Amino acid sequence: MSQQSILVVEDEPIIADDIATSLEAFGYRVHDVVGNVGAAFDSIAQKLPDLALVDINLEGEKSGIELGQQFHSRYKLPFMYITSYFDEETIRQVKQTHPLAYIIKPFDDRDLRVNLELAFAKQQVQPAITGKFFVKQNNQLIAIEPQKITHVEAIDNYAYVYTPDARYMVSHTLKSIEEKLAGRGFVRVHKSYLVNLDYINSISEGLILLDQAQIPIGKAYKQSLYDHIITL
Repeated sequence: MSQQSILVVEDEPIIADDIATSLEAFGYRVHDVVGNVGAAFDSIAQKLPDLALVDINLEGEKSGIELGQQFHSRYKLPFMYITSYFDEETIRQVKQTHPLAYIIKPFDDRDLRVNLELAFAKQQVQPAITGKFFVKQNNQLIAIEPQKITHVEAIDNYAYVYTPDARYMVSHTLKSIEEKLAGRGFVRVHKSYLVNLDYINSISEGLILLDQAQIPIGKAYKQSLYDHIITL
């Protein structure tokens, strides 16, 4: 059985080296050690690690929380925060990114090892995000691959699910559909719209352009949208 690999995102070299040494002593493989968000994306471009350890305060303009958001929403990569920050605002932001753990510095090897073991155990018992959805159309159950859904539009207690080639009406609320699509790259951009990030062609003031649709951006959802995208 191959070793589980872990990416370390920490901009303090001494701390990063200590963590890497501890991980190897625990029997894990160090995927890479990087100090900023851009280097982290470069590191996972070819192959994803099994888990990432992410410091919140990183060098550069983007923080570890922004990286964690991308790991969760775009890459479905499990991760844990390692940080000295535990104020209420930081905790509020962290909770929105769904980390497996939040380890406060300074921590010892035992703290790190226990949290890693629990994190990997949690991953093993969670069902894999695979398979298709089925929608009822004309007394048939039609299979839809989640990655082919471009967007979802709410109509009262019903919703239209769009793919590049079809539109399906389903008797579910947008909130219910959003929960079913969680972790698959979808983001709520308006009280009535859910969008697949992979199908966005451009974003202008108040509007998202897809190949076959224009989606309004609600003011309450604008920041969440920008938190989910990578800008260069």
